[in-house]
Amino acid sequence: MDLGLKDKVAIVTGSGRGIGAVTARALAEEGAKIVITDINPDTTEATRGALAVEGYEVIGVPCDVRNKASVAAMVDKAVEAFGTVHILVNNAGFPRDNYITKMPEEDWDAVVEVILKGAYLCSAAVVPHMMKQQYGRIVNISSRAHFGNPGQTNYSAAKAGIIGFTRALGMEQGRFNVTVNAIAPGFIATEMIAALPHYEKIKQRALAMNTVPRLGTERDIANGVLFLVSEAAGYISGETLHITGGRYG
Repeated sequence: MDLGLKDKVAIVTGSGRGIGAVTARALAEEGAKIVITDINPDTTEATRGALAVEGYEVIGVPCDVRNKASVAAMVDKAVEAFGTVHILVNNAGFPRDNYITKMPEEDWDAVVEVILKGAYLCSAAVVPHMMKQQYGRIVNISSRAHFGNPGQTNYSAAKAGIIGFTRALGMEQGRFNVTVNAIAPGFIATEMIAALPHYEKIKQRALAMNTVPRLGTERDIANGVLFLVSEAAGYISGETLHITGGRYG
C-alpha cells in the first residue's frame, strides 16, 4: 500500500535513539526526507549517519526542544535543506519517577517542559509552513500513563496534557488541512525503559495486564505514526491511538 509519504519532509524529535529513531527510519523507508533531532549531538549524528549510509535523504540537527531559539534554528535548517515541513512527530520525552513527597522540583520541571513545552514550541514553529502549503501532519507521542501511574505524577500529567493539546491544536488547524493526532504507547521495550531500576517489576506487570501476550516494540509505535501521517488517515484529527497490547488501566 502506498502511504503517500514519498518526498514528504518529516521532523522527529528525540530521534537519536529509541522510538524516535525507529520512527524516523520507518518514515525514511516510505520515501520521506528526514530531520533527525535530539538534544544529544552524538546520538543525533549516529542515527543520521546510519540512515545516510543506506541512501536515505536525511539531516541531523541537535536541538533542545525546551528552548524557542533552538527549535526555531532546527526548523530553519530543515526548511533550508528540504524546502518545507510536512510532518512533525513530537516524540521527545522521558520519565523521572518518584512519589510526589520525594520528587525534586527540577524533576517535575524537566519532564513537563520537554514533553509538553517541547510539543508546543515545535508545533508553533512548523505550523506556519503547514498553513501556507495547506497541508500538514502532526503526531504527538503521549502514553498510557495519561490514565495515571503511581510515582509518575510528572510524567502522567505531561502525557495527559499532550492529549488536550492534540485536541485543541487539531481544532485550530483542521481548516488548513493539518491533522493533529496522538499515540499513547503502552509498555514498550526500549533501551531507556530497560535501564530503569524497577524494569523487571513493571515488565511483569505489563505482561500480566496486556491482553496481547507480549511486550510492545518501537516498531509498533512507528507503524502507528506511519498510519496517522499517511493519506489513509487524512480524515482523522484530534484522536488518540492507544498502542498498548489491549491494556488501559
